[in-house]
Amino acid sequence: MTKSAEIINDVPFEKALGDRYLAYALSTIISRSLPDVRDGLKPVHRRLIYAMQQLKLNPNSPFKKSARVVGDVMGKFHPHGDQAIYDALVRLAQDFSVRYPLIDGQGNFGNIDGDNAAAMRYTEARLTELAVMLMEGIEENAIDFRSTYDGEADEPIVFPAAFPNILANGASGIAVGMATSIPPHNLAELCAAMIHLIDHPNCTVVDLVQFVPAPDFPTGGILVETPESMLRSYETGRGSFRMRARWETEHLKGGGFQIVVTEIPYQISKSKLIEKIAELLTAKKLPLLDDIRDESADDIRVVLVPKNRNVDPEVLMESLFKATDLESRFSLNMNVLDGGRTPRVMSLKEVLQAFLKHRQEILLRRSTHRVDEITARLEILEGYLIAYLNIDEVIRIIREEDEPKSYMIEKFGLSDTQVEAILNMRLRALRKLQEIEIRKEHDDLSHEREALQKLLTTESLQWKRIKADIKTIEKKFGLDTLLGKRRTTLAEAPTAIVIPIEAVIEREDVTVVCSQMGWIRCIKGHNANPDDIKYKEGDTAGSIIQAETTDKILVFASNGKFYTIGVDKLPGGRGHGEPIRMMIDLDNAEEILNLSIVKPGQNKQFLLASTDSRGFLANSDDVIAQTRQGKQVMMLGDDGAKALCCIEIEGDLIASIGENRKLLVFPVSDMPSLSRGRGVIIQKYRQGNLSDIKVFKEAEGLTWIRNGKKVTEKDLLMWKGRRATLGRLAPIGFPRSNKFEG
Repeated sequence: MTKSAEIINDVPFEKALGDRYLAYALSTIISRSLPDVRDGLKPVHRRLIYAMQQLKLNPNSPFKKSARVVGDVMGKFHPHGDQAIYDALVRLAQDFSVRYPLIDGQGNFGNIDGDNAAAMRYTEARLTELAVMLMEGIEENAIDFRSTYDGEADEPIVFPAAFPNILANGASGIAVGMATSIPPHNLAELCAAMIHLIDHPNCTVVDLVQFVPAPDFPTGGILVETPESMLRSYETGRGSFRMRARWETEHLKGGGFQIVVTEIPYQISKSKLIEKIAELLTAKKLPLLDDIRDESADDIRVVLVPKNRNVDPEVLMESLFKATDLESRFSLNMNVLDGGRTPRVMSLKEVLQAFLKHRQEILLRRSTHRVDEITARLEILEGYLIAYLNIDEVIRIIREEDEPKSYMIEKFGLSDTQVEAILNMRLRALRKLQEIEIRKEHDDLSHEREALQKLLTTESLQWKRIKADIKTIEKKFGLDTLLGKRRTTLAEAPTAIVIPIEAVIEREDVTVVCSQMGWIRCIKGHNANPDDIKYKEGDTAGSIIQAETTDKILVFASNGKFYTIGVDKLPGGRGHGEPIRMMIDLDNAEEILNLSIVKPGQNKQFLLASTDSRGFLANSDDVIAQTRQGKQVMMLGDDGAKALCCIEIEGDLIASIGENRKLLVFPVSDMPSLSRGRGVIIQKYRQGNLSDIKVFKEAEGLTWIRNGKKVTEKDLLMWKGRRATLGRLAPIGFPRSNKFEG
């Protein structure tokens, strides 16, 4: 085998795949998706800002083309696609995306409608003052550097970060198996919280939320989350915040009004929001709304025109909040890189503590660097002073000696650095005034070094300095400044406003038709002729019920479940409709026992009974299901029992008959009312089960069908008894099927 031949190792495929996927996952988590808790930046943002600093694109410098910036970032630091880098640049410049922009953009950088920015060759950029603050001290050995991907230069591992950018601007990202979502906050409030944390290290999140009560989104809006929920979110690092658009009522001439939306929730595209509302309007899902207009210019102005002047603005907006993105939720998942390496979810206090710890490290490193600079300068100044005291001898040595450097070191005890400085001194520096200036500089630097050395050894002085720096930022970006003013206001969680169903669904008269085979449809109007209704071949008429589009259909099945279908969701009258089982999750083995119409606010009462002679009364408000899976209301035993019937209570007596032909009549009041359960015994049997049950009015008597004719029995004394008794044999001539309806 030659030396150049490759060595092939046999590795199980699962291990090779696992190792490579793990490496990919770690790279995604650390190098791409999750921000560092110390400066709040991902690598692409950090490289972008650092490259712009290298290009000297400071706030007071002229703009440079974005294409130039992207080219430098891609060529020197970030070997990925130019569009991804430009997208990151654009986002940092959008004042509706980040609370405190880090890049000052010139040109078309997109808008809140969701329009993209112009191509990078047309836009220009430079750093903002806040971006410069993130890098403050970067040249004073404040942070560590690492080699770039090609090894030709160095890049910062983390920025010194003079302010907590992780919370001020927030972050979002999806890694492998984890994600992060941090909303932006108000910088002045964060500064106040950090000062409190420095003064009271043992404080709790409860104390900190007094200073940072909630996020502060760049697009404003109203935050309507409860304080308890927000506190829980900040304590655990996980939760969500409920946001609503800001709106106001404008009164018009003639007594009319219109609603104007001036701020929308964070990260909601205005154009898509308006498009969604327009779609609901066309589909007649918002009958209280007549029109929507976008009158926005640089600011947001979306006009909502109500159907008429009698519409309640609160009710109209509540219906829009429920149906559109005028209300949305922003999730909180403070999953960050702790120390740049370890991803974990932090609470509000832990994030602020991590930032303050970083600031302490930066202060110590910058102070140590400054002490080293002062020490080096003092060494040179002391050499200058020795030279001034012996100026004539120094001049003689320089003029006459062959090796003046070594001679001066030996004669005056100078260091190599001091002699080099003396030999490089200009003749004009030999005047008396220069000596006075050197002595003054020496004294000043000595005092500064002494103060710094005291700072390095005294923790209380360190926190005093950090607190002073934070107060400077708080003053600069205070709540009374244009940039620092809180944009998102807090409001109490909205009370449950009862929205009439008409606010969502237009009320119309319809006839609900359900065939024997379970095909259901909806015919407009109440004048449908049963003889004109056609059914599929082999199918016949079932239920024909007059209703309105705002009603709901309650379906009770033999599995003891109630299913709910909105009448407005039913297919139209053309054709044969659709199988009702397509609208609900009902097994083909189960039988539909009853269809009932329930109107909004109407509370009907039903008698539920099973084949094992158990039952109870149920209210319609308690049985409405919210999902296709239905709501299990009647619990069935393990003996194979099935639900038998669901009867609307329209009487004062109940008649039950078993398979043994025993009839029992007892008051409705003997049955308990339950929201869920198996129920009580209706009638006892020595053998067999319940065959049929009926609710009727005592004054009208008990009726049944015999040979197609109605038979009425009013003298029921013989069969009257208490619930759960045996009963007596049915009257002579009662149907052999043991059913009241034959």
